[in-house]
Amino acid sequence: MVIKRDRYLNKLIAKRKNSLIKVITGIRRCGKSFLLFELYHGWLIDNGVPEDHMIELALDELANARYRNPLELDRYIREELTKRNTNETTYIFLDEIQKVSEIQNPYVDNPDAKIGFVDVLLGLMKLKNVDLYVTGSNSKMLSSDILTEFRGRGDEIRVNPLTYSEFYSAYAGEKRYAWREYFTYGGMPLIMSMQTHEEKSKYLKDLYSRTYLSDVLEHNKVSNDQAVLETLLNIVSSSIGSLTNPRKLSNTFLSVMQTSVSPNTISRYLSFFIDAFILYKACRYDIKGKKYIETPLKYYFTDVGLRNARLNFRQQEENHIMENILFNELMAREFDVDVGMVQYNHKDSAGKSIRSQLEIDFVANKGSQRYYIQSALTVAAEEKRLQEINSLTKVGDSFKKIVVVRDNIMPWHDEQGILYIGIEDFLLDESAMNI
Repeated sequence: MVIKRDRYLNKLIAKRKNSLIKVITGIRRCGKSFLLFELYHGWLIDNGVPEDHMIELALDELANARYRNPLELDRYIREELTKRNTNETTYIFLDEIQKVSEIQNPYVDNPDAKIGFVDVLLGLMKLKNVDLYVTGSNSKMLSSDILTEFRGRGDEIRVNPLTYSEFYSAYAGEKRYAWREYFTYGGMPLIMSMQTHEEKSKYLKDLYSRTYLSDVLEHNKVSNDQAVLETLLNIVSSSIGSLTNPRKLSNTFLSVMQTSVSPNTISRYLSFFIDAFILYKACRYDIKGKKYIETPLKYYFTDVGLRNARLNFRQQEENHIMENILFNELMAREFDVDVGMVQYNHKDSAGKSIRSQLEIDFVANKGSQRYYIQSALTVAAEEKRLQEINSLTKVGDSFKKIVVVRDNIMPWHDEQGILYIGIEDFLLDESAMNI
């Protein structure tokens, strides 16, 4: 089964031969390798690029372990380029580039002189007729530190697990069950080939124990604190969409687990999960004050199936999971997403002036575009509808305001211009935001 990832394929096509290193990042098993080695490879073949104009190497395979030495990797690729002896572009695909170790430079006496994959890639970029693509699963290595070291020669493409639209298009069962499946098991591509709950549950749990946690522990050298990391992940899993901060989480450890973990340690461990693409962090933004509020903030899972598996599929609160899915969708659509906060003045029953604040689930920005979005299971009752739009009506600007509901409703606008739309319509049609 081929799952279309046109959003990312079109990006690769647009960036083809742009003289930059295309760096494809994202959580392990989200489809980066398939995108590069199957979809993009196939597109190149269909558009006249011969097979011998491609050099492909999967660095996470044991058979290629020797090429995790940067000198061996560089030697191999240069030899392959010489064999091809072509004046046309050669496409180089290197999968899981973070597997390449940093080693001591054997040609100098300075113990601080190191060689790593950055040196290899920058060297290859100087060769004529080379178009270079790499994948990696650790943002600390690829998205921030390393792209800086590329000195402007890196061009990042962030790949996410399947959006609902991608999942829906490939879903082989009755489409009316697609939301239920996605809501429960998420969008890791391999899930699409599995039939039973037992298969899907085991796969998602194994991703944690055998892949994600081991990667985090190994990369950050915190093997002695595995129990704390796992407990922290469980706590965050139980409270997606809730405002929190490291001090509050530290207090939870103390009161529930009788374990003392400092807020600084909590903050550092959360950053490990963010760097490994397991979690997203959403900051609060004071809309009228036009400033960020340092704390509290929210955390969301890159994939809701992973979140559900972490809790053994026990906590299935549809409102929180739906909010997480909406956040992921906005991130996939490349919006900058914050949690909105609106302050306003009003009087209490005694006539005393009070300053209060209300929350807007998401403030989504892209260039000059801005959308205020509320997630709600239903607004069928008028009292509930007014409650959901209370914060939206106090924003005071003319940007689009949307309430996304679980109910399968016809999209409609109220007298204030606020759009009400069902979750599936919102997720399946990007243009629906502008109805």
